[in-house]
Amino acid sequence: MKLALVVPGGVDRTGEFRVIPVLLALIERLARTHSVHVFALHQEVVAGRWELAGATVHNIGDNWTRLRAIAAIRTEHRRAPFDLVHAIFSGSCSLVAVAAAKMLKLPSLVHIAGGELVALHEIDYGGRRKWKGRLREACVLRGADAITAASAPIIDSLQALGLKAQRVPLGVDLQAWAPLAPRERHAKRARLIHVASLNRVKDQPTLLRALAALAGKRLEFEMDIVGEDTLQGEMQRLACQLGLEHHVRFHGFKTQRELRPMMESADLLVMSSLHEAGPLVLLEAAVAGVPAVGTAVGHFVEWSPSAALAVPVKDWDALANAIHQVLANEELRLRMAEEAQHRAILEDADYTVQALQTLYRMTFI
Repeated sequence: MKLALVVPGGVDRTGEFRVIPVLLALIERLARTHSVHVFALHQEVVAGRWELAGATVHNIGDNWTRLRAIAAIRTEHRRAPFDLVHAIFSGSCSLVAVAAAKMLKLPSLVHIAGGELVALHEIDYGGRRKWKGRLREACVLRGADAITAASAPIIDSLQALGLKAQRVPLGVDLQAWAPLAPRERHAKRARLIHVASLNRVKDQPTLLRALAALAGKRLEFEMDIVGEDTLQGEMQRLACQLGLEHHVRFHGFKTQRELRPMMESADLLVMSSLHEAGPLVLLEAAVAGVPAVGTAVGHFVEWSPSAALAVPVKDWDALANAIHQVLANEELRLRMAEEAQHRAILEDADYTVQALQTLYRMTFI
């Protein structure tokens, strides 16, 4: 089959920076048996084309992006016809994919992978904040031949809108990110890790306030925070105000190769997001043998309490208590790590591709 895959980005020509690892794993596996053309809306400012992971990437670039993306798909279709069009993320990606598929009389699929179905007005985030976004999603998703999403909470949100969807998590590439058995804690000082861009959706203020509460209880810990800073040092300043200078280290962006040893040395992953379809880092931590505590979003809802602990969103006190609970009970920590790893390995990148290819065949037929 010839596939058109529409993505917002995450497919940088370096294959290492500005990439989404699970997306690269998906593309590489699909390209083993299909002709894959990836249409990236905003990878680079200027339009371009390159080969990556066995696929051809068409970068659309800025200015009239959606119209030019549809035109690019139609142009490639004239060279050799596509069999279907698949959007990873809804919003602009799904609009492009479904519109192009309708014009070319092809089936279309949409994978919900972000905040397309939420309206977080206090941080100006989500695809349903304004009537235009709500109308767009209603029309586009009803126009798609199939919809998938990474976790049960997103499936539930779709069902509440009268939309049927299939759960297909974006799994970890076990060849690039190999499983490592959960390990006992030996150091008295606990090592925590948080991996996410510093932004409003990830809600690092809740994370830092939880850590301040733990420091106030004289829990010995250090926290590595890994991710691009989009808030111009705001979280670093808050950490200082909360007296966390000797507990928290901000590392900025790290490649997967740089992140792996940091993850392996961690005792616990901690997340504080207001919304997640995944998060993908929960799966990566699980494969690396590291259990997790986080807010009740995405996979945390699915996995709690046996494979992770979930607490209410924005509740820093509950987050602090959950961290303390896991670190104070080594048997619980290891049991959670083992169950999390079992689940993440069962639904790895190969599982994702098998599920999607089954859906492709059903949709195409």
